[in-house]
Amino acid sequence: MKYHVFFSPEAKADLIELYDYIAEHSGEDRALAYIERIEDWIMRLESFPKRGTRRDDIRPGLRVAGFERRVSIAFRLEAESVTILRILYAGRDLDKTLGDPKT
Repeated sequence: MKYHVFFSPEAKADLIELYDYIAEHSGEDRALAYIERIEDWIMRLESFPKRGTRRDDIRPGLRVAGFERRVSIAFRLEAESVTILRILYAGRDLDKTLGDPKT
């Protein structure tokens, strides 16, 4: 079964912010390559969505997976879909960012 992968508005904003940061510090080519690797990893959740660590202590149904030791990808697995909630770079506080279950 293939799952549908969706990006929340916050996750889309996270990618843009991350691109801008890397582009400013390391160049646009490097930023684009990094964002593309993240997106490729995320799209593989279509086939293998049960990755990462369950973090029901923060929010019911939350899973978090690391990417290249610098990024945490927070997502929710549902019956036929995966929703990317946030893409957190360089140790941003997961509890503070996702602690409110209403978002």
